[in-house]
Amino acid sequence: MHRAKGAKTVFHSRRGRHTKPVLRAGGVVVCERCTIADSPLPRMRGLLGRRSLPSDEGILLRPAGSIHTFFMHFPIDAVFLDRDRRVLRVVESVRPWRTAAARGAHAVLELRAGESARRGIAAGDVLEVGEAA
Repeated sequence: MHRAKGAKTVFHSRRGRHTKPVLRAGGVVVCERCTIADSPLPRMRGLLGRRSLPSDEGILLRPAGSIHTFFMHFPIDAVFLDRDRRVLRVVESVRPWRTAAARGAHAVLELRAGESARRGIAAGDVLEVGEAA
């Protein structure tokens, strides 16, 4: 590919790319802009390198049965889901340099600390990934 002389390369931000809403039964939104990390590299990267997480953003790691917050700069809520997307466990405010897991978990939804309580996410809820807006 040739570029015109003096043309600059533009790099597009990945933020907002491949995001979808995550909803609870009845259509209640629990995460407006959720990054779906369902391949090895996005799962490994997760939220590393970010300084914060807005209240409307999150990341859904799948498959994943556990998480760590090594090298992170802020606490998160971890919502562990089984294969049917039923909430098995909610771990609130996982601080940096900690781990969390749930037996039988197949996916983990990571949200800003406090969001799971604010949005009323509880064990037994079933979550769905919606269509991109």
